[in-house]
Amino acid sequence: MLFNKPYGVLCQFSPTPGRQTLKDFIGVPKVYPAGRLDADSEGLVVLTGDGGLQHRISDPAHKQVKSYFVQVEGIVTSEALEKLARGIDLGDFVTRPAEAAAIDEPAWLWPRHPPIRQRKLIPTSWLCLRIAEGKNRQVRRMTAAVGFPTLRLVRHAVGHWTIDGLAPGSWRESPAEPSPVPHRQDHGGK
Repeated sequence: MLFNKPYGVLCQFSPTPGRQTLKDFIGVPKVYPAGRLDADSEGLVVLTGDGGLQHRISDPAHKQVKSYFVQVEGIVTSEALEKLARGIDLGDFVTRPAEAAAIDEPAWLWPRHPPIRQRKLIPTSWLCLRIAEGKNRQVRRMTAAVGFPTLRLVRHAVGHWTIDGLAPGSWRESPAEPSPVPHRQDHGGK
């Protein structure tokens, strides 16, 4: 299953008082997230009841590429993009080289609720970052390490799965492998 996780939703099914979780959006039994997104991140979460598939999706050894659209504070520089492409020493580990490119804000992107904080004198910019790992808060740590703190983080894709056409808070079933005929059944969120 593919779920477009809204901002603020915890990537778990167990209830947490005062917080929305996956259970508030997905009523399908015996599916679990294959990897997580922080509460302050948005976008694609892949869920499955197949333990082997869950492992292949979330284990960095399988090099499942994840694509992110990232809004950062400041105008991202070519030097920062080059550092991201080489890999970043984050102290506790060195990231694998990433694909990084400056982009315009995606035209299809929904507004975030609540909106990001805007500072009058500091512009923002967007980049697309593709990585084949996904350690805790890795993208945020990477952009901060090159001098551009993350303001908004949207995971667009995991491997061949994307959130294309999937509204925040909605999910759809998807085959485990790409198929020539798209299979689609959307389930609207709250």
